[in-house]
Amino acid sequence: MKWPALIVCAGVLIGCSDSGTSSAESIHISIENDKEHNGMILISTQNSTVRLGTKLKANFAYDFSIDKHEVTCGDFAKLVKNHKCENAELPVTNITFFDAVLFANEKSKSEKLDTAYSYTSASFDSDGHCTELAGYEFHADRDAYRLPTEAEWTLVASNNWEPHKSWNADNSDYKLHKPCTADSTADICDLAGNAMEWVNDWMGAFRDTTITNYVGAPDGGNIGERVVKGGSYRNEPAAMTLDNRGDVYTVTSSTKANYVGFRLAFGKIPDAVWMNAKGIAIASPINVLTTSAELRKSTKTYHNKLVFRNDETGNIAIINFTNGTPTVSEIVDTIDSYHPTLSPDGRFVAFSTKYEGISGTSELYVRCLDSTELKYKLDVESAAIPRWRVHEGDTEIVYVTSADNNSDKGKWESASTWSVKFADGKFETPKKLFDGTFNGGISADDKLAVSGARLLRTNVNGKNQTWYNEEQACNASLSELTKQTLFLDFGGKTGKEFSGAKYNTHEQMLIADSTGKLVKMIPAPKGYTFDHTEWVHNSENLAVATLTDIDGAHPKIVLVNTNDSSVTEIANGTELWHPDFWIGKLQNFETKLNVDSAGMYELNCPYTGDMSTTMSRYDMELLYKHRDSINVLVSGSSRPWAGFNPIILNKNKEIFSINMSNAAVDLSVAKKLLFQYGVNLLPKLKVVAVSIDIDILFWRHFEMPNFWKLIFEHSTGFIYDANHNFWADGYPEGLYELTRDSYGENSDIRETEQTMLGHVEDSGDGWQGSPIYVDSTYMDGITKDPSDMLLEEVEDFIQEAESKNLYLIGIIFPQSPDYRSTGAFGRYGLRRSIAKKMIEKIQKFQDKYKHFILMDENKMGDHDYTDEMALNCDHLADKGAEQLTNRLDSLIKTLKIDWK
Repeated sequence: MKWPALIVCAGVLIGCSDSGTSSAESIHISIENDKEHNGMILISTQNSTVRLGTKLKANFAYDFSIDKHEVTCGDFAKLVKNHKCENAELPVTNITFFDAVLFANEKSKSEKLDTAYSYTSASFDSDGHCTELAGYEFHADRDAYRLPTEAEWTLVASNNWEPHKSWNADNSDYKLHKPCTADSTADICDLAGNAMEWVNDWMGAFRDTTITNYVGAPDGGNIGERVVKGGSYRNEPAAMTLDNRGDVYTVTSSTKANYVGFRLAFGKIPDAVWMNAKGIAIASPINVLTTSAELRKSTKTYHNKLVFRNDETGNIAIINFTNGTPTVSEIVDTIDSYHPTLSPDGRFVAFSTKYEGISGTSELYVRCLDSTELKYKLDVESAAIPRWRVHEGDTEIVYVTSADNNSDKGKWESASTWSVKFADGKFETPKKLFDGTFNGGISADDKLAVSGARLLRTNVNGKNQTWYNEEQACNASLSELTKQTLFLDFGGKTGKEFSGAKYNTHEQMLIADSTGKLVKMIPAPKGYTFDHTEWVHNSENLAVATLTDIDGAHPKIVLVNTNDSSVTEIANGTELWHPDFWIGKLQNFETKLNVDSAGMYELNCPYTGDMSTTMSRYDMELLYKHRDSINVLVSGSSRPWAGFNPIILNKNKEIFSINMSNAAVDLSVAKKLLFQYGVNLLPKLKVVAVSIDIDILFWRHFEMPNFWKLIFEHSTGFIYDANHNFWADGYPEGLYELTRDSYGENSDIRETEQTMLGHVEDSGDGWQGSPIYVDSTYMDGITKDPSDMLLEEVEDFIQEAESKNLYLIGIIFPQSPDYRSTGAFGRYGLRRSIAKKMIEKIQKFQDKYKHFILMDENKMGDHDYTDEMALNCDHLADKGAEQLTNRLDSLIKTLKIDWK
């Protein structure tokens, strides 16, 4: 699996941007002060068009207003409680996307306006920054304050794009400045430079198409990536282009940085259009209204999936809550897909081409969720409304030959119910079970079957019956666990007598026991009725349903707890049909560990993208999985993540290694991974290797605390491990299983991690010059030589390895040879003269400590890693990783190690 443009560097990622330069295809905007909104500029678009990237043309059929300059800290603090400013006149920075969203809402409310953003709950970090808005929705159709869309921002910036007149790396002294002081003549200030700016959009790919009133992607994918625009005081003018959409790290909604701020826009976007990952324009996105953590309170696991029909597109939609960032994906098909249902293992989805109550021939298909290009058709005359089950150890699909209603008994009994085994992508020979179409489900012992389209017909011990006093009923679903039947009615006599009150059609969810006796009724939320009710797989008390509004639309899917009648909203959209909710059965294992803490390596770090912190979770899983085999352990920043391939090293039959490197790892983290977890849990450990990134160490030392305190001490699992002395008394049974089954599972990442043992693959784009993100003179003038402080940190690391009697190989990874013509050692600055002295001192540690070896593959830029071996200016690609890993293997072979 390739990771394009997402290789990270000790807490920072390479920016994501579309190639080319955004340009105005047809700009006819007029600019004037907005008399109704103080400090804003009214933009009359006059049907303008702007090009985003090299492909997408965004047309405007509406006008909007935008702030003249970035929101200042003083203005921000007026509406946000307890926000402190060092200088109220400077742009507010170091805030999350959600902080900006909440500010926009507060400004709307201060003027008694509706808000552009809604949510169900908010989470904040210890500094008061908003890190999550559960149930987040953007309402484009509201006249309210909001962030500008990427198209709006680019349209305005295209009108007068002059980065050389901005506060930038050439003139800013690497600090913020008062707005509108770089170019006082500009109508709209600081679009380039000063503070980089949040915009409203999720990060999505551009397509070769034209969209009117474009508002971006409907979600941020598995990473949850956002768009930022404009560059900052840290960037050179030439590096600031209209196309730039990201920063040097992956930007998510909870990211914050001291050079990222925002400005507001105002005005509704009529007939807004989103474009999904398949390049399909949609008028309304499907929004996830809950979180994995919230669902776990009901399901007792993070392994939850939801499938349903998006009736707006006719496609099957999937929400995988096992991912760290639940997002909606669709299986695009020309086949109409109804009644989707997930297999017992959660890997396959079955569906039919007709839905309950509709006559005619139906087809039945099965798709693999991991490869939606594959689909398998059941070769029978007609098959509808599939339901999975495990029967006598075999996975089967139960289906009916007609989806028609069951009001006419003779016609209903002329159709039938069948089962067919499905394994290895193949259907076996179908087997007839009953006359009559029991599309509501069959019990595991085949002694109870239910049908619910017009009447509640059942088969009990081989005999057909009609329950519910032969009153009208529908949407029947039989629980395999309790044999209870869930259904809806039409406000009939039996239901009214049971409830003691009148109610309308589908206003109550009804439950009957295994004999047909009504045992419970659950009211729909106010203003809605129920539809498409189904029991949840592997649950005795949870049901899933759609909510129907007063107009007859199905805008929401909800989870209903039948014990306490509580309702949890899961998703909303325009028309969501036929939901099926799956709870994964976790493998049974014995453990004395706290299952709510052990293995819970979920991380929320503002300095790294979700991918890098997700990798930490998988690194721990790899460590526990291979704990009895690992004898070489490698850790460090994204440089060894990309530049060391354990598969190559493990060709040496004496060695088994894994790569525990990623963007969230510095020496403070590597110290814990190698010398706490490694020493305590790996009985065969002999050699550890770590990246010595002196430029990153130099920059990080003064920019932020060490990553262990910044990131890992905010993780439940790492805190739990630390409180148990990192398992110095021995590996606790169940830790691997709890880690494997914990929050944040992503099938794509897991497959790559398991296959590559922690290495990230990429063919690379060459060395790409010598960009410098931190000025090499940044630390000049401080009272103590920073190189001495950093050398102390390196030596302390070496001493720790020595005390554990481990060979330590410190690797200086190669960077672009073009840095030789600059004053900087590498990407993160550091004067070359200081770097050279530091390396010479580190080399002398080899004489002082008998188990330490320095492997300098950079050689101050005079290395032999060619352009084809490089991913970018400071990361190796696959060919470079192969060369470095082979050299590491040769070095290890020279060591006197008894591998037994």
